[in-house]
Amino acid sequence: MAKTDFKSVDEYHDTFQGEKKERLAAILKTIREAAPDAEEVISYQIPAYKHFGFLIYYSAATNHISLSYPYSQALLDEFKEELSKYKMSKSALQLPDKDPLPLDLIRRIVQYRMKENELAEASKPQKAKKK
Repeated sequence: MAKTDFKSVDEYHDTFQGEKKERLAAILKTIREAAPDAEEVISYQIPAYKHFGFLIYYSAATNHISLSYPYSQALLDEFKEELSKYKMSKSALQLPDKDPLPLDLIRRIVQYRMKENELAEASKPQKAKKK
């Protein structure tokens, strides 16, 4: 993948072919369905989604697709059993190309992240109005 100045998620996807592109499209569709009002952006030259802050990023690698964000301990605890079968760090989940995509898990992670961001936004102090 030579191009590194992506302006859109579609442009990012268009640098891939075959099964990898199909897998990326399935993830994109899942995220869009789980968070239809999320803003779609390119951040760090990969697709990302924002809803009161970043929800999730994803990117293609040679043998896997990564879902990333500095996941909270609460999220890691909530999905602990399901995540245990994947290579995982605090900020990245690797989905091997040899395995079926866990689209339901991706959907639930995005929905969980949306709730986390909404709660964080709601707990911010309201700015005082000027008289």
